[in-house]
Amino acid sequence: MAGIPDGSAAAGGRRPEGVPPVKKTATAITLAAALSLGAAAPALAVGEGPGYNGHETVNTSILTTYDEMVRFLKEQDAKQDRMELEVIGQTVKGRDIHLVKYLSDPANPTILYLTQQHGNEQLTTEGALEFIKSLGTGKNDGLLDKVNVLIVPMLNADGAMGDVDFSLDGYRASGDRHLTRYNAHEIDLNRDHVARSEPETRALHTNVLATYDIDYAIDLHHQGTDREADGTLVSGAILYPTSPNVSPEVVERSKRIGAVVYGAVERTGWGHLGKYDVGGSSDAIARNGLAARYGIPTLLFEMRGMSDHEDPTRVIGQKSNGYLIRQTVVTLEATARAVADRSIETADTSVWDTMPEQQSRL
Repeated sequence: MAGIPDGSAAAGGRRPEGVPPVKKTATAITLAAALSLGAAAPALAVGEGPGYNGHETVNTSILTTYDEMVRFLKEQDAKQDRMELEVIGQTVKGRDIHLVKYLSDPANPTILYLTQQHGNEQLTTEGALEFIKSLGTGKNDGLLDKVNVLIVPMLNADGAMGDVDFSLDGYRASGDRHLTRYNAHEIDLNRDHVARSEPETRALHTNVLATYDIDYAIDLHHQGTDREADGTLVSGAILYPTSPNVSPEVVERSKRIGAVVYGAVERTGWGHLGKYDVGGSSDAIARNGLAARYGIPTLLFEMRGMSDHEDPTRVIGQKSNGYLIRQTVVTLEATARAVADRSIETADTSVWDTMPEQQSRL
């Protein structure tokens, strides 16, 4: 991938600036081949992959840095005729916040993807960058004729780079930086969608949510590693808005997004999703606030495991990075296509009646 370390999260290698991509390990190649074919992992479901618990390597230097991401976005903007790159604001520490736009026709429905409100939840951003690259290839011919796509990658860039005004002592990962949930002011951006006290959330609301006519949104996160459903560790969990201030019609349309995601991930043969179990009803949370304030059908997706944390039960071993990135790409591609071909309008929401609710593994 131009501008991003080749295999940066999947293979555990890092490509210095200006150096050709490094060779991937045999393990990474085997996993990548299985995932690209939609095959099941050879043993247990991928959700059973390694947590951290002091045994697995977790090195943040293999993750895309903010500067690498910006270079990549600018390179793709120069290559892709349909792509437009907009700066919607700045973080506390002055980093530009970027919006990737594919707006081919105002009459088309629009879907928004939001990643890394929490700086230590990065693999969804890695997947979003893969998706952006794919939108400039023949793989997605015709898709952008029927759907508008908005992507805000790495909203919390200061937290992602560990450039914060509080101590990160005790964080578990090694590498060139720590990643934290909070922004530089130690504020959880995903609890700031009512007060909008932080520059990151103000930029998102003012220059994206209140500016564009958005039909669907997916807010991508990571959770701990110990959640299971039906006795098997999940690869992720999903949930629709649960605020009492969200209309039933918006909730129903949100459930349709979830039905599309659930079907796409379960069909891979290696993904295993559950219903998110600790969602909360506050409008300060993006999943609820976007739906309540703007009437946007919204889905939360919590991937398994985080890239850094003080709590070892929340950190995922980096051998799991490849499938979590792939799960993100599957989610973005499936939902964009469902919105484009309008199949989302008839998605069967009864899947929520049988979807297992996740719980902590004891």
